[in-house]
Amino acid sequence: MAETGPRYRSVLFICAANTARSVMAEYLTRRELAQRNLEQQITVLSAGIAPYARDGALVSLETRLALREIGIELPEGASSTDLKRHPELLYGSDLVLAMTEQQLKELCEKFPLEYGGPEAYTLRSFVGEVGDIEDPSGQGFEGFTRCRDEIGRLTRRLVERLASQRRT
Repeated sequence: MAETGPRYRSVLFICAANTARSVMAEYLTRRELAQRNLEQQITVLSAGIAPYARDGALVSLETRLALREIGIELPEGASSTDLKRHPELLYGSDLVLAMTEQQLKELCEKFPLEYGGPEAYTLRSFVGEVGDIEDPSGQGFEGFTRCRDEIGRLTRRLVERLASQRRT
């Protein structure tokens, strides 16, 4: 009998330090999944890939505020995850989505994705677009809200695609 359910059961978002973009993508995707009653079928996590990514760095205040503005409260003490220290997140995922082409390139250089590893794309390319999602750091709160809104638009398209792809 064919297995039913989403083709991708675990998604990992990556960005530089895991304090802004990938956190936004993680929580916006979780909300979209919950609205479609898919939150139990697809796991969503995020991590940082840059050399300066560190476990335990606090999620930026601007990220927290930008998400809170649209009703998403991050857990108290929400902090970053360094993918270099937690490669099991990568190898336990079906789909990895980077915020930029450079991050995707770094991912493939540092963690060869072969022999049944996860599929990896930029978030934009996975939903049929081109270009990077730029880091909002240094752009003030307005930069973070613009970034949040853009990631929100892309994660809606992402979840539509995830929901439409079934295992056969």
